[in-house]
Amino acid sequence: MKDLFRRAPRRFTAARIDSQAIPDNMWVKCPSCGDLIYTRQFSDNLKVCKCGYHMRLAAREWLGLLDDSSFVEFDATLASVDTLGFVSPRHVYAQKVQESQEQTGLNDALITGSGTIDGLALGLAVTEFEFIGGSMGSAFGERLVRVIEWAVDAGVPLLTINASGGARQEEGTLALLQMAKVTMALTRLAAAGQPHIAVLVDPCYGGVLASYTSVADVIIAEPGARIGFAGRRVIEQTIRQKLPAHFQTAEFSLSHGMIDMVVPRSELRHVLATLLRLYRNVPGSATDLRGIASLAQVEE
Repeated sequence: MKDLFRRAPRRFTAARIDSQAIPDNMWVKCPSCGDLIYTRQFSDNLKVCKCGYHMRLAAREWLGLLDDSSFVEFDATLASVDTLGFVSPRHVYAQKVQESQEQTGLNDALITGSGTIDGLALGLAVTEFEFIGGSMGSAFGERLVRVIEWAVDAGVPLLTINASGGARQEEGTLALLQMAKVTMALTRLAAAGQPHIAVLVDPCYGGVLASYTSVADVIIAEPGARIGFAGRRVIEQTIRQKLPAHFQTAEFSLSHGMIDMVVPRSELRHVLATLLRLYRNVPGSATDLRGIASLAQVEE
C-alpha cells in the first residue's frame, strides 16, 4: 500500500499508512470477475482488478493523491453528538458511533484538511464509507463547511471525494439540515472564484449526491461507480418496472449528462492536476468556466 497511487516515481507517491492496515492475506478475490490477485500486485495497481473493477479505498488511502507530506488535517476531534438519544430495535446510535470510531480510527465519517497536488494548493474532504456508510451527520456537515470556509479565505479550490449512503437517519432533521448548510457555504466558494471538484466513488447515494456533489463545478466518477439518490430496488418497487442493468452506473450518469467525466483511478491525479492548472490560469468566477472539464481530458 505504500506506493498505492504511484504512476511515476517522481510524480505520484502514496500516503504512508500503518502496517496494521495492510491485509495479511496473500490473495485478493475480485468481487466482480472472481479472479484471485496477488495482494502486492493488487495494491500496486491501485486496488483495480484487470477486469476494470475498482475496489473501494479507505479515506486515508485517498490521501495518496496529494504530494508527499503536504496534507494537514483539520478538526480531527470534531464528532457528532447523539442529540436525539436515538434507539432502534436493531441498534443504539451512540454505540454504533463508538464502534465505528474504534473500527476506523476516525471520530466521524469525513476527513478534511489542506494539501497540494503537483504543488497546487487545495482544500480536501474525503468520506470514509466504513464509518456508518459515509453518512452525513452534523459533525460531517460542520467539518465540510469549515474546510470550505478555509478554502475561501485561502483562495484555493476544494476537492471532495465522496462515497456515501446519504444523510444519517439517526440524527434526523439535524442531518438533513447539513445538505442546505453545506450547499450555501459553497456559494461563498463560487463567489470567490474558486472551483469545487467532486469525485464520486462507489457508492454515492442519497443526500450527499442530492446536495453538495451535484452542484460541483466539475463532477468526476470512477468507472462502474454506483451513483443515485434512491437505491435500485426501491425505484423498481416504486415504478413497478425492471431497470436497465447499467442503471445508476457512472457510465449511465455520463451518457445522461449528470456528470462531466469518468476517469480511471490510475489517471485521476493527472486529471485533477490538469484541472487545477486550468482553473488557476483562467480569470473570473469558477461558475463562468463552462467546458473546462473537457479541456482537462484533451490536455497533454
